[in-house]
Amino acid sequence: MENMQKEILYSRDQIDRRVMELAEEISRDYAGRELVLVGVLKGAFVFMADLIRRLKIPCIIDFARLASYGSGSVSSGQIVITKDIEMEIRDRDVLIVEDIVDTGLTLSYLVRAFKERGPRSLKVCAFLDKRLRRKVSFEADYVGFTLDDGFVIGYGLDFNEKARFFPDVYIVTNL
Repeated sequence: MENMQKEILYSRDQIDRRVMELAEEISRDYAGRELVLVGVLKGAFVFMADLIRRLKIPCIIDFARLASYGSGSVSSGQIVITKDIEMEIRDRDVLIVEDIVDTGLTLSYLVRAFKERGPRSLKVCAFLDKRLRRKVSFEADYVGFTLDDGFVIGYGLDFNEKARFFPDVYIVTNL
């Protein structure tokens, strides 16, 4: 990682402003209701923490973790929930909070699985939306930033479990 070349894609100030805007929009949309936020581990935890501190509505949180198994770095496309949420979501307003929408496979799977549990409403808030890599049609309801492609790190996004601690989002230029 020491030899990794990177440049800032989104600064800490840009991120703070955008998270505030998202929190204001979500707070308006769910005014008068309690919201269940489900963070997708591990990447979404930083974004979710910042987001809930700025919400103006009551919320409770839970976490889910998913995996796609395959050989080496190639996904099989078969997604499994490796850590499920612990609370009942039937008849509740649920917002899935994700770090990045890439192929769309993981979030499509999670949305389908949660819909079977009968929430009152179910939406997705993604910090980043990487549109060119979609394998299935998927649109998040709330999006922080949109980029075409590129490998990004920082603000919870990692490279081999490293670089999550950077306060800015960097695009890696030498992978």
